[in-house]
Amino acid sequence: MEYFWYVIAALGAGIGTGLAGLSAATVMVPILIVLCPSFSGETGAYHATAIALASDILGSAVTTAVYIKHKNIDLKRGWIMLVCILSMCIAGSFAAWMAGNVVLGGFTLFLTFFIGIRFLLKPDTSKERTAAKGERLGWKGVAISLFFGLTIGFGTGFVGTGGGMMMLVVFTAFLGMERKTAVGTSTFIMTFTALIASISHMAIDPTIAFERLGVLLICIIIATASSLISAQFANKVNNRIVGLVTGAVLTVLGAFMLILHYWEFISRIPILAGILLCFGRYLLYLACCLAVLLPVRFFLPVPNDVWRKLLHFVAYTSTICMILVSGSWTVSCLCCILFGAIVYPILRAAEKYPGYDGLFVQKKPGEIKKSLLLLFFSHAALIAVFWGYLGKPYIVITSIIVWGIGDTVAALIGKRFGTHHVHLPLSDEKKTWEGSLSMAAADLVVCFAALMLTSGLSPAHCFLCALATAPVSAYVELISHDGNDTFSVAAAIAVTLEVLSFL
Repeated sequence: MEYFWYVIAALGAGIGTGLAGLSAATVMVPILIVLCPSFSGETGAYHATAIALASDILGSAVTTAVYIKHKNIDLKRGWIMLVCILSMCIAGSFAAWMAGNVVLGGFTLFLTFFIGIRFLLKPDTSKERTAAKGERLGWKGVAISLFFGLTIGFGTGFVGTGGGMMMLVVFTAFLGMERKTAVGTSTFIMTFTALIASISHMAIDPTIAFERLGVLLICIIIATASSLISAQFANKVNNRIVGLVTGAVLTVLGAFMLILHYWEFISRIPILAGILLCFGRYLLYLACCLAVLLPVRFFLPVPNDVWRKLLHFVAYTSTICMILVSGSWTVSCLCCILFGAIVYPILRAAEKYPGYDGLFVQKKPGEIKKSLLLLFFSHAALIAVFWGYLGKPYIVITSIIVWGIGDTVAALIGKRFGTHHVHLPLSDEKKTWEGSLSMAAADLVVCFAALMLTSGLSPAHCFLCALATAPVSAYVELISHDGNDTFSVAAAIAVTLEVLSFL
């Protein structure tokens, strides 16, 4: 199982390096010391830091190459930082060895979390007026470079940060570099600082190179490959998007690691422990989905309606994920409410950023945040009624998945092949017979399969329920307007299944 976490740690480290010039230790060290028992000993955090630094060497080098290719580097404004940081790496490594595992491990956990918060609050630190590439430093710039160069260099050796995030802030907020130029310059410096710091770590404790060789190779290879891919992504998109993505990933990761680290204390409050455990697994599911979908969005020519339904798939299956991992209706219901309450203000704040409408394929202003709020609150209501009160969780799972897949099929088929519009009373005239009939057919199959897997009913009973539910779901979707099918269809399916359970 540890090898799985090695891969996850290396992937996260490489993505952080390529996106925002973060050092591998920002992501890798917390994962290794919290989730890998072999790094929990007296020198575990020190070994994890050394491995992260070694992974940073090639990862920073390939990232720098990508930024150089796009002409996003400025060494004339960064050479003083380079010299100062290199000179302090060894001193920081020795101090880390003396500090011990508890101090070093706890520091890196909190560092990851607060770096993530910083990126969410201020995703782009670039000044309105950026310095021209190659512009000479004034006396203030020299003083700033000396001060931060010495302190960042010590931090590089001490916690293995590589100074990536700190250099990014200094270069953009104090020295006036454009953000991508700052990332390219900082990763260039990190290539050498990581080399020196990793050598000094291994020179102080040679067992790292001999006893951790397998971990070293895995982390170096995966971190380098993911750095290359994420650097190409970062050079193609808006600075704010990169900052927000980086902040979200690091904040969630930092919070997750802190919860695991202090789990013994949290577990004394059962309901809190259950909510955090469910929420953590749910966020891990979301992170895996986004890791697949974002490259698809930016690197493949996916039609907007298909992309919209892919996001739709992630949204409704995430509720099913909560139900399956929660263990109780109370926990899953509270997690739905909690996530809805958190994501609504985030989306409301994100609406002002360029690219928001394009990323979510929003049809009208406010549609996405309203739909997600309705989705999670309505699913919380379904869980409370049909699982909590009636004791039938299979009804909740079936109604959500039948609605989700049926709605997707209706939209895709109706848009591409629908030519005969429906003119029934109360129906939405934009919808077609082709879309509605395809939804009914899909719901018949999906409902039967879902009931067979979750309900424990006989095949004949499952088929009769599916046969009755399919036309109900298709008709309710047909008469639902302005996105209200998010709640109405799933509720209609749940009520139908409950009524049929008495027959």
